[in-house]
Amino acid sequence: MATRTLALFDLDETLIAGDSDYEWGLHLVRLGVVDRETYEARNQEFYDRYKAGTLVLQDFLDFQLYPLSQFSRAQLDEWHAAFLASRILPMIRPGAPALLERHSGDERVMVTATNRFVTEPIAAALGITNLLATELEQEDGRFTGRAVGTPCFREGKVTRLHEWLAARGERLADYAESWFYSDSANDIPLLSAVTHPVAVHPDDRLRAHAEEQGWQILSLDQA
Repeated sequence: MATRTLALFDLDETLIAGDSDYEWGLHLVRLGVVDRETYEARNQEFYDRYKAGTLVLQDFLDFQLYPLSQFSRAQLDEWHAAFLASRILPMIRPGAPALLERHSGDERVMVTATNRFVTEPIAAALGITNLLATELEQEDGRFTGRAVGTPCFREGKVTRLHEWLAARGERLADYAESWFYSDSANDIPLLSAVTHPVAVHPDDRLRAHAEEQGWQILSLDQA
């Protein structure tokens, strides 16, 4: 029986040199659909809390998802296409395509706290078909501004991975090797669950933990 390998990838500050949630907020500001002064300040506040490990996710979701409920899906998709081309694709780290290609024969999954609306087109652009992200409630084809299910954040990433595998009739232990690439100390729970945890451009807290545990530390700054 062939060895099976699972390759998991965080998105923000890992495969891309930036945060797609934060950048989406700035994109809405540039479009003039949210108040610049108020939104930029709150957006920065939540981003700083995330980096510090003090983010209360529900507070951020209430803030970040509300604008999605104010516009049609067609309008949001149009804005997202421009966002992807102008902001996200230039942020892909030079070494990310080669890393993804290295795992081309493995089961590849993007596992991100950012919501599915923002990340699904990004995952597709990177050639990743499996996506675990924070899911959004919809009614009659419009977003309600609320999340559903377990948010894909901290321990929630582990929960969501196990749920996804169970739906496939699998367990993490069915894979002889499992990799997870992430930049954030928020992802220590999932990094600790795989056989090959890799810290990519790690924040200070993750770097210290990775060095203590002897985990690989990787840069994707070069192709």
